[in-house]
Amino acid sequence: MSDTPEKDRKDLDGAGTGPGTGQFSLQKIYIKDVSFETPHTPEIFRLDWAPAVNMQISSGATHINDEVVEIVLTVTVTTTLGEKTAYLVEAHIAGIFKFKDFPQNAVEHMVATTCPNILFPFARELVCDLVTRGGFPQLLLAPVNFEALYAQQKRKQNAEPESARDDSGTRH
Repeated sequence: MSDTPEKDRKDLDGAGTGPGTGQFSLQKIYIKDVSFETPHTPEIFRLDWAPAVNMQISSGATHINDEVVEIVLTVTVTTTLGEKTAYLVEAHIAGIFKFKDFPQNAVEHMVATTCPNILFPFARELVCDLVTRGGFPQLLLAPVNFEALYAQQKRKQNAEPESARDDSGTRH
């Protein structure tokens, strides 16, 4: 017998056991686009390796139909030695996700947090592989707290003056 109370149990597909809960599933994960540039090779290999690493991350969603959404997680890593770029990696990892019987606010939250959390390990592995295949020391990207990023985005949206939004709530 499980220690988890019945009301807190989840099915393996992410759907709750109670009435009115939705079904969430991952259909596919794939590389949508990838780029690796080393503008200063081979000279960069002769420099002392004390890099500055800058990572930018974003995600976007495209609705395929009422229940299916493509999420694209974009990770851009720029690594420099002094004024020279050692390498620039941009990886777009996509996933097709199905959301059935969820309220819109729950889908919005999952698109911004759950889906990127699922995709990030794949992006992290791809970036690491590209960097090492490019002849550079292994790069392990730090975990990303998508919940905190989403909360920050929501606070920023709520702080915007209403005049900056159109009727749909979109910022100009």
